[in-house]
Amino acid sequence: MPRTNLSMSISADGYVAGPDQSEDHPLGVGGQLLHDWHMGTAADHPVNKQVVGEMMDGMGATIMGRNMFGPIRGDWADSDWTGWWGNEPPYHCPVFVLTHHARESIALDGTTFHFVTDGIESAYARAVEVAGERPISIAGGASCARQAIRAGIVDEIDLQLSPVILGSGERLFDGFDAGVPSLELARVLEAPGVAHLRYRVVR
Repeated sequence: MPRTNLSMSISADGYVAGPDQSEDHPLGVGGQLLHDWHMGTAADHPVNKQVVGEMMDGMGATIMGRNMFGPIRGDWADSDWTGWWGNEPPYHCPVFVLTHHARESIALDGTTFHFVTDGIESAYARAVEVAGERPISIAGGASCARQAIRAGIVDEIDLQLSPVILGSGERLFDGFDAGVPSLELARVLEAPGVAHLRYRVVR
């Protein structure tokens, strides 16, 4: 079975997105601050470049939630939305988007988005089928990540911890019981403005 990695940028108070996510604020108000380590002045730091490479390079498939794909809610209707990333998304592998509303797949340059209406287990089964021996990425957002953890498909969790307090928004570990999931710290890397923490999920 391919290794499945969940990687998310997170605030010091546990939020992976700020409040009031919208087309103007895709990461929620203040959420952009969580991504300064790879989108700001520290993006060229060798540790940050290493972590981005581990997140993106060589993935066999990616799973994400509809909220990460875009701000459209309810039925897709005549929406021509194809994601936040323009015609050249960074994934370069099949991407399975969790949604309650069916939609035809969207093929862009190097990336095809498939819309899965029957849950995380179905998305994971399809990801395993296309990934072969290559790893699978759980890209977020928070709801998708929580579903993947609860389904027991996540092998490791990479958290990019920024010294930012958001105060509200989407928490990664909301709704879990104490000690679930059971985590083992596997790696700590430091770069300007961020600590990269890798945890193995203990089964």
